[in-house]
Amino acid sequence: MRILITNDDGIGAEGLDALVRVARRLSDDVWVCAPETEQSGASRRLTLTEPVRVRKLDNQNYAASGTPTDCVMLAVQELLADRKPDLVLSGINRGQNVAEDVTFSGTVAGALQGMALGVPSIALSQVLTRFHDSVVARYDTAEAHAPGVITRLLEIGWPRNVVINLNFPPVAPEEVEGVEVTVQGMRDESYLHFDKRTDLRGRDYYWLGYRAKQVTLTPGADLHAVRNRRISVTPLHIDLTHRESVHDLKGKLGGDVPAFHGPVASGPAASGPAMAGKA
Repeated sequence: MRILITNDDGIGAEGLDALVRVARRLSDDVWVCAPETEQSGASRRLTLTEPVRVRKLDNQNYAASGTPTDCVMLAVQELLADRKPDLVLSGINRGQNVAEDVTFSGTVAGALQGMALGVPSIALSQVLTRFHDSVVARYDTAEAHAPGVITRLLEIGWPRNVVINLNFPPVAPEEVEGVEVTVQGMRDESYLHFDKRTDLRGRDYYWLGYRAKQVTLTPGADLHAVRNRRISVTPLHIDLTHRESVHDLKGKLGGDVPAFHGPVASGPAASGPAMAGKA
């Protein structure tokens, strides 16, 4: 199995090294193409107004000046043109990618691009107790449990238009309570905010940050799972259409409701019992 790895924390990230070790427990054909610098929050951004430059670190490791999406496209279409990968792994992100985080996550975007190119793809994130530089990420937890979870997922399979989003709780490996297949949650109040400051010339500027606040937890959602020391496994897909509204608006504005012929995120990869139990 040929595995391609990317991330959004950059080529020098500790989580990337951890994911390489995970991948090497699954295969001896592991490739890396990751951004030169941190691209957190880049979502699916493409580099369109300047060239993407590539730096070869060794035979199967590359750093690129672009985004996670650029890196996956570049690797699949150019660097691995002789044979595309069988699996794309994106991460291990420093911090969670749950709830509305997934819409601006560069980690999830790397997996989405792999899926768009026809490669089964998984995003991996290590939850922090608090998003601050002083907090040590428990990559040992993700590293201990990821090989088993990935192997089981590959045995089960999942629809071709779906990516798997894994989030590991911020506890020691032996404190993980199990694996839970979840839905994408939603916070009841935004935890992002701008902090207004003034520079030495008296000019105002703003720094985007995170509020440390509790949210209402919904059982069965990703937020609830990681808070309860469980590995969250969420099948995601790129179709953002709200189909109930399509039917409602078609009935009021006119037009036929199109049939949906693509595969849906159902079956073994999205059912709880198949993934229940210890990781």
